[in-house]
Amino acid sequence: MNKLLFFITITLFSSNFIYAQNAYDITDEEALRILLTAKQKAEESNVLVNIAVTDAGANLKAFIRMDESYLGSIDVAIKKAKTARYFNIDTGELGEMTQPGGIIYNIEHSNNGLITFPGGIPIRNKENVIIGAIGVSGGTIEQDRAIATAGASSILQ
Repeated sequence: MNKLLFFITITLFSSNFIYAQNAYDITDEEALRILLTAKQKAEESNVLVNIAVTDAGANLKAFIRMDESYLGSIDVAIKKAKTARYFNIDTGELGEMTQPGGIIYNIEHSNNGLITFPGGIPIRNKENVIIGAIGVSGGTIEQDRAIATAGASSILQ
């Protein structure tokens, strides 16, 4: 009986139905390409950053902390990516709506903390479907946004 249960268990876990990956999810190869392109842009800009790439479910897929980048920016980069994916919007654009008097003022206190300033960008595939997001932190908000944009657009080429 134990051998039969073992065989059934192995058969179930090795079959394809267990791997129900979303067809619109970022692959590890895409995440790595995005990460390395963003890192190259940061190096060209002479800025030390943390870069996070999340999948379509806002789960961390890839991350790099450049040598000597701010430790505090680790969490910020991850939260920028998650925020961009949670709301499918550039975090800088979201930030404009979260200012006092804005239509979603104080939303950054939801979801265990959101980041509502530039540096988080949704990642779209060639079919314009959002498959993940990138978050960059460590430079100025303009540098973070430019680095994130370079990374996100790299899979469209």
